[in-house]
Amino acid sequence: MPRKDQRREYPLSVRLRYADISIIDRAARIRRRSRADFVRDAAVRAAEDLLMEMTPIHMSANGFDGFMEVLSGPPTPVPEIVELLHHAAPWETNGSEVRK
Repeated sequence: MPRKDQRREYPLSVRLRYADISIIDRAARIRRRSRADFVRDAAVRAAEDLLMEMTPIHMSANGFDGFMEVLSGPPTPVPEIVELLHHAAPWETNGSEVRK
């Protein structure tokens, strides 16, 4: 039997105002998630975003020169995005696909 301190899940307790709980519950219902699942996912996502913003990117001098060369060059169209721009958004038309 595993010792209590070797559990893989850890409880977290937070005090929130009623208004905050109401907003969280409303959003959780929209996502069809429990309050705990919704809050856990949102907290982890926020933590991951912050860590990604704060993590330095290391590269060699040659790698940096190549990176700057790509950024300084002319833009290269992405065929999938070009194709997407030829279609109207679903809310802009009544089923018409081509916007040209």
